Amino acid sequence: MPSIQRIAPCLWFDDQAEQAVEFYSSIFANSKILNISRYGEAGHEFHGKASGTVMAISFELDGQRFSALNGGPLFRFSEAISLQVNCQTQAEVDHYWDKLSAGGDASAQQCGWLKDQYGLSWQIVPSVLPELLSDPDARKTQRVMAALLQMQKLDIAGLHQAYAG
Repeated sequence: MPSIQRIAPCLWFDDQAEQAVEFYSSIFANSKILNISRYGEAGHEFHGKASGTVMAISFELDGQRFSALNGGPLFRFSEAISLQVNCQTQAEVDHYWDKLSAGGDASAQQCGWLKDQYGLSWQIVPSVLPELLSDPDARKTQRVMAALLQMQKLDIAGLHQAYAG
């Protein structure tokens, strides 16, 4: 029996959990569906879902465990929480940005944030960014922050250029 990850995000969907999990799994390597549970007749007066429809899915994205729940329209995603994808290269930034923003909304976002087609917020972040923002030279970090605030999709070369002055 596989070990259970102590803390795992649960993503609440109206009724698109299965489609969302398939979408996310197609983007991230080392991803898989672990378990699918379905609604039955029990509790129909509370959940209102047809018997046999997907209730919850346990899955992994790049080895990180998640669950997705078809819980109905009561709750929606907001920018108050996002999933951060750390990227080593600009090619990775471009890949995750392009794939996750497809059908979603990246136009009104900044600083590497985007909203996918299901309304979930993501941050596509170069792994070098914390280093550039924590340099003891405040002039360098302020230049990086000024550049960062002008970007939607983050540009590693542009951040390095701002850092260098």
